[in-house]
Amino acid sequence: MTDPISDMLTRIRNAVSAEHTRVDMPASKLKAEIARILQDEGYIQGFRLIEEPADKPGRRPRQVIRVFLKYGPRGEKVISGIQRISRPGRRVYLGVEDVPAVLGGLGTNILTTSRGVMTGRAARKAGVGGEVLCNVW
Repeated sequence: MTDPISDMLTRIRNAVSAEHTRVDMPASKLKAEIARILQDEGYIQGFRLIEEPADKPGRRPRQVIRVFLKYGPRGEKVISGIQRISRPGRRVYLGVEDVPAVLGGLGTNILTTSRGVMTGRAARKAGVGGEVLCNVW
C-alpha cells in the first residue's frame, strides 16, 4: 500500500455508503489524529485503538483503529463526501491565506502543519499553513 491515508478515507467512504456501524483499519499516529478531528467535528461517533492478537506464533500483535460511524436520526449519512487532496504523487501545500473553505464553510479540510494535525479553520486561526490532507463534507 503506497498511500495509507487514502486507504483510510476509502474504507470510511465505503463503510458509510454500505451503512456499516463501524470500520477497522491498520493504525498509525497520523490516522489516529485524523480520526480525532473527525470525531471533534462531529463526523463520526468515536474511535478506539485496539490491539489484535498475532495471527501466527512468533508474530507481533498489530494495532487497529476502529472507527464508529455516525448517522442522523432517520439514517441519513453524516459524511456525504470525503476526498483526498494531497497524495504521494502530488503534494499540496498552502499558506495560511490560501487555505480554502470547504463548501462555503459547511465542510472541513484537514491539514498537517508544523503545530500538528488540525482543521483548516484552526490553522487559519493559528496563522499557520501546511499540507492539505483531505476535505470532508
